[in-house]
Amino acid sequence: MTRWIARVRVVLKPAVNDPQGLAIRGGLRQLGFADVSSVRAGKFFEVGLEAPDRAAAEKVVADMCRRLLANPVIEDYSFEIEA
Repeated sequence: MTRWIARVRVVLKPAVNDPQGLAIRGGLRQLGFADVSSVRAGKFFEVGLEAPDRAAAEKVVADMCRRLLANPVIEDYSFEIEA
């Protein structure tokens, strides 16, 4: 078995309202960053796992994303895997 690190990025789909992103944008503007036009908040996960090969690791991570790490109705996810 090979040890893998998966870096998973989860963000709201473009059509979904992002109140946290709006609040962050407002805070940045109050701090003097007037040129910030938009912010989308998201989540980042770093997952260590063991799998026999990259394809198996990718399959497991995709399943993790669909089942727990992301809500596929309102969120998109992407990930990178390295040994």
